[in-house]
Amino acid sequence: MGIHVGSSSGLSTSDPEDEYVRSIALFATLLCACIVIGHLLEKTRWINQSVTALLIGLATGCIILLTSGGKNSRILEFQEEFFFMYLLPPIIFNAGFQVKKKQFFRNFMTITLFGAIGTLISFAIISYGAKVLFPKLDIGYLEIKDYLALGAIFSATDSVCALQVLNQEETPLLYSLVFGEGVVNDATSVVLFNAITSFDLNNFNATEALTFAYSFLTLFVLSTLLGIFVGLLCSFIIRTLYFGRHSTDREIALMMLMAYLSYITAEMFELSGILTVFFCGIVMSHYAWHNITLSSQVTTKHTFATMSYISEVFIFLYVGMDLLDIEKWRFIEDSPGKSFSASGILVGLIMVGRAAFVFPLSLFSNFIRKNRNEKIKIKQQVTVWWAGLMRGAVSVALAYKKFTGSGQTIQPANALLITSTITVVLFSTVVFGLMTKPIIRWLLPDETDPSTPNSSSGMPLLQNGHGHEEGGNENRPSRKRLPDTPPNMVHQYWRKFDDAFMRPVFGGRGFVSQATGTRDMGVIH
Repeated sequence: MGIHVGSSSGLSTSDPEDEYVRSIALFATLLCACIVIGHLLEKTRWINQSVTALLIGLATGCIILLTSGGKNSRILEFQEEFFFMYLLPPIIFNAGFQVKKKQFFRNFMTITLFGAIGTLISFAIISYGAKVLFPKLDIGYLEIKDYLALGAIFSATDSVCALQVLNQEETPLLYSLVFGEGVVNDATSVVLFNAITSFDLNNFNATEALTFAYSFLTLFVLSTLLGIFVGLLCSFIIRTLYFGRHSTDREIALMMLMAYLSYITAEMFELSGILTVFFCGIVMSHYAWHNITLSSQVTTKHTFATMSYISEVFIFLYVGMDLLDIEKWRFIEDSPGKSFSASGILVGLIMVGRAAFVFPLSLFSNFIRKNRNEKIKIKQQVTVWWAGLMRGAVSVALAYKKFTGSGQTIQPANALLITSTITVVLFSTVVFGLMTKPIIRWLLPDETDPSTPNSSSGMPLLQNGHGHEEGGNENRPSRKRLPDTPPNMVHQYWRKFDDAFMRPVFGGRGFVSQATGTRDMGVIH
């Protein structure tokens, strides 16, 4: 499973098994403390759950470091596979499962520009900037693959702070862009990272560049198709076998297991499990979710959101403790300034790389948008730029995967990059996160709602449109909604195809389910 007990965590005992149990108990206690303290602080809206977990992890690391005589700062040690196999899948699946599809696909072109093309632009700037500036720090030898991996690692954003401040009813366009770009960005970054790490870049030329591009696109397409296939298969099985007649537990279990199966299958075939499980979540929310009983609909939404929430808190808590890891800092104890300099360079490159695509692509998006009310105003562009400056769970997991081996740092350069990554995540999450609320409310004073805090994912669980709407939110009050616009031709043809061929086979909203016996599955929203 990739879990090891910290050898000097201040909980030493003669029985290793007892020490392991004590460590697990303490870690679970810290998770509970993060949830309780995060809830109390959320009422004041000063900091979000990620910042709370980071600070608690950092404080815990300090205490363990002192009680262990400066030998260790962590309760448990995890191999990088643990993050990818157990923690990231629930986060990404829930993002796809809870995505507000109507707004997502209405703004799909702009979201794709930001999340895919923008990520590639940011990747290029960060990689090139690191290649030019890092040798001046004399941090050790790094291959071209290392610089490209850094570009992919720090292209992955974490927009949770901004989503907690934005009100999706007041700013449906802006909320959709920030949320949609975040999930597409994560998937693109991971696909790009996998393509880089699995490709031989020693003799890079024009032919190799074309091969790399082909490999990237192939990985992207095949991973997407696999996620769609597994989601459709799950929908077909649930609709055909009517599990709800006998046991709601079975249909819930099947959805959870097949979602995880999509991820594991993608990894087994060396595809992108993150991209696969994301699209599997979208397909399941569109078809399978409407085929299960009403009680199961409520349960699955809460279960997937809770698993994602705990996984993210877990990661930030661990990152806070890992920042004080003695083994990593020992490699760079003679020059800690290099690590902080590298962190400063990376933060600067992140800001420049994001600005390099947000504003130009916003202008292009405004040019092709016919409806003036759907154009992205300059203050909204600044908000989108700021929302993507934070780095979080995906960046940490990718850095561990690239620059550690079996949970331990091997080379001094790798140790410096790991500490720099954690420093950037800590700085961006805490500093940028604390500044997000006042900045967004200064930019958009009439478009944020201070009285109604959102959930950790920024999206209410039992509302129409929480990833499962098709006809909009006509029955919900809203002071500022996007004006109703006719769907584009592609969307019209898709709706006709979906109604004529897909929903009769795979189920979905508006089709009678033998399990639930109802046509309108929106009654619980």
